[in-house]
Amino acid sequence: MNVLLLHAWPLDEAMWEPQLEPLRAAGHEPIAPHLYGRGASIDGWAAQLLGEVDGPFVVVGASMGGYCGLALARRASERVPGLVLVGTRADADSAERREFRDRMIAVLRRRGVPDDVPETDVAPEDLAVAQEAIRDRPDLTSVASSFGGPLLVCVGEGDDIVPVEIARETAAGALLGSLGVFAGAGHLLSVEQPDRFTDVLLEFLAQWT
Repeated sequence: MNVLLLHAWPLDEAMWEPQLEPLRAAGHEPIAPHLYGRGASIDGWAAQLLGEVDGPFVVVGASMGGYCGLALARRASERVPGLVLVGTRADADSAERREFRDRMIAVLRRRGVPDDVPETDVAPEDLAVAQEAIRDRPDLTSVASSFGGPLLVCVGEGDDIVPVEIARETAAGALLGSLGVFAGAGHLLSVEQPDRFTDVLLEFLAQWT
């Protein structure tokens, strides 16, 4: 099975390196595209990816990547047999969160990447445009709840962006939803606990081997 690995902000596709060989060894074909430089619309990113990847694919999206995964499921659910949301919420940003992103965009463009942002090699302007795309994404709760295939929601116990209760609601609201809570992990749980995440992912993907 093709497995489309969609990275988080402010990281890039290199975040998935611990998963690549285990996925191949299990008979899957991992595809990890670069999401930056595609414009300021996550739906636009999804449209581009659908033209770049052939056939069906299970989507694994971390944070920002999960927003793109939901957009892919909305656009072409027939090509997405399974979906994994990692530190991702399905609803749109609150007014408070949009204001936070506006401040982050301004800082990125004036001063570069702040010290409290995880280390990244991505250019500040690319990070700013991605923040615009995240800020302006629509509410896709209905996409998650109506998704016809298995949907796994993974969340870190200490995630300060996607609380466990929100993740639990997303999983419970899905037709075939399940929840994985990672004790001791924060928002970037697959980076913090790569071995455990790989095991959970391979167990989920065994449905297509």
